[in-house]
Amino acid sequence: MRADRLLALMMLLKTRGRMTAERLALELEVSERTIYRDLYALRVAGLPVYTERGRGGGCYLHEDFRAGLTSLTGDELAALFVAGVPSPLRELGLDSPLRGAMLKVAGALPETRRERGSRTAERVHVDTVPWQLPRDPTPHLQTLYTGCVEDRWVDAVFLRVQGIRSRQRVAPLGLVAKVSTWYLVWAGTDGHSRVDPVSRVCEATLDEQRFARPDGFDLAAFWDAWCLRQEASRPRFVAGVRVVAEALGPLRERYRERLTVVGESERGWVPVQLRFAHIYEARERLLALGGAIEVISPPELRLTLAEFAASAASHYGATGRAP
Repeated sequence: MRADRLLALMMLLKTRGRMTAERLALELEVSERTIYRDLYALRVAGLPVYTERGRGGGCYLHEDFRAGLTSLTGDELAALFVAGVPSPLRELGLDSPLRGAMLKVAGALPETRRERGSRTAERVHVDTVPWQLPRDPTPHLQTLYTGCVEDRWVDAVFLRVQGIRSRQRVAPLGLVAKVSTWYLVWAGTDGHSRVDPVSRVCEATLDEQRFARPDGFDLAAFWDAWCLRQEASRPRFVAGVRVVAEALGPLRERYRERLTVVGESERGWVPVQLRFAHIYEARERLLALGGAIEVISPPELRLTLAEFAASAASHYGATGRAP
């Protein structure tokens, strides 16, 4: 299509600079006459495309039109190249398009600035995947992504509690990757917006019919508001503990906003409060800290920790020898 060819012609001139009509014709697999007609069409449309005859001539865009990329600072280029391909984009199959886009950006840069970006990428690597974080299976992620991009209805089956399957006709409004978990923001035939982990989708079939996206729907704003509601409704379980002074720094780094120091250090122990979603999370996390902490309150948490410790001691014995 001519529109695609015109866009490709613009990208070639923007990324490579001055090119001859012969070279452009080879790249786009058309005749030189077609190239000149396309250049004329671009000029009529108001784009600053020029041609010069003779040695050193060729077809080019005005320098000011290309300044958007060449004016990037060194730090901006370093950040761009170090960012790499996030794991969620690989799962969506967008890693190759992103690499292609990065190559086009690199091709449009002066040699010295291109070297700055590549040097940084060779020396800094950003790994956004946490250690040993379990990943829920998302076999229907690609189908849901297609539905999001093309605004197509999806016939989906969600797996609910106790193995109950719920069949829904959903309008996929967006996908959100939070750490290693994908969430689907969707609206049903009633128009109400909902959120579900993609791992709960056990069946998904694209429909040929398209849905009308709500006017002004902002996925990021919706997600932020939904997260705030989730945080506000989540039960809070506060554990009062004493922490060995030497362990306070690593513990504060690990729990951050969950930890509050509530008193002065006394005989090498610091009183703090730790907040968890529920008693079961508190028990799991605090058991892993061993003798670096002592739980003071509430009594039910002390009791369940003591029961678990006694059970472990009776099972392994004082020597820790295998039965």
